[in-house]
Amino acid sequence: MTEQELHDWLRLSATPGLGNTAIRRLLARFGLPADVLAQTSAALESCITPAQARALHHPSPELQALQAATWAWLTSAPAPLQRHVLTLGDADYPASLLETADPPVLLYITGHARWFGAQGLAWPHRALALVGSRNPTPQGELNARAFAQTLARQGVTVISGLALGIDAAAHAGALEAATATQPATIAVIGTGIDRVYPRANHPLAAQIAEQGWIISEYHLGTPPLAQNFPKRNRLIAGLACGTLVVEAATASGSLVTARLASEQGREVFAIPGSIHAPQSKGCHALIRQGAKLVESVEDILEELPALGGAAARAPAAEPAPAAAPGATASNDKNDQGLLQALGFDPVDLDSLCSRTGIDIASLQIQLLELELQGQVARLPGGLFQRLAAG
Repeated sequence: MTEQELHDWLRLSATPGLGNTAIRRLLARFGLPADVLAQTSAALESCITPAQARALHHPSPELQALQAATWAWLTSAPAPLQRHVLTLGDADYPASLLETADPPVLLYITGHARWFGAQGLAWPHRALALVGSRNPTPQGELNARAFAQTLARQGVTVISGLALGIDAAAHAGALEAATATQPATIAVIGTGIDRVYPRANHPLAAQIAEQGWIISEYHLGTPPLAQNFPKRNRLIAGLACGTLVVEAATASGSLVTARLASEQGREVFAIPGSIHAPQSKGCHALIRQGAKLVESVEDILEELPALGGAAARAPAAEPAPAAAPGATASNDKNDQGLLQALGFDPVDLDSLCSRTGIDIASLQIQLLELELQGQVARLPGGLFQRLAAG
């Protein structure tokens, strides 16, 4: 994209009062933005209102600053990162979003250079949205992390929204299983791509940029406006084959994502929880409405052929360089070591810590993954027991 082309697209997309639907009408009628901008007011008014036509012919004073800032951002990515602005007319624009009711006119993308090859952007073919509460239970957070880690090991890209709670746990779990074959996780954010919200997720966002992608439809400098977050959820749902809700209250943005996924013809999955936990009520409502109840990653893989099959069950690829700091080494070898330490008699966490030397947090994640795989049972009183094979 040339600087002038970027300026034209920004002038079209940043015109106040001109939404995605109106812009798509103009592009369908006249062609590229340069062709749209060359039209008379009378011609434009065949597609949009007179007020919108006047706004398009009289750009705001802020537009020039936005154009300069965006070009500077696009051309100054620090190695090994790359930055891209995709438009509706680009061959690299994700086909799955074109199938949705409201595809964004522009997509801003940041990621490692390995995902931007000579053949264009390597959009992952197997991707699952994993979303949930910003205030999860400890068990919900562990579930999100373990599911994401296992999915990433199976070659599935985990998509979420970089919020606190379940989103952050999902991104972190996927990063722990990052490979050099495809983005481990994609964060779809509700601000300009030059901002991170919430601020506490700055380190996580940096790791995602190294091992996955950060995506936004909002212009640079866009602050965290409440109305933008539900809107961006359509992209989370639209980029994925299906959506898994880990925990959600009855009034939750995660339920918006699930509804959008269903409207787009994507599968919806939900993990059940305690009948006494407010964070489980949204998942239970989804299950009553037809979402598939999920107890393990296999429940998802068997329902979504695009995620399953021999390729998804192949051994994990070689880990990518610069793995996320603090990542746990819960691979097959470590799992076997933990199973051996468990034995077949009930044991508590403190005893396992002494036997293995693994810290409590990492141990809980590994145990949860083994539990999801049906190799370990969680017993009353905080005890765990290895299950006999077969």
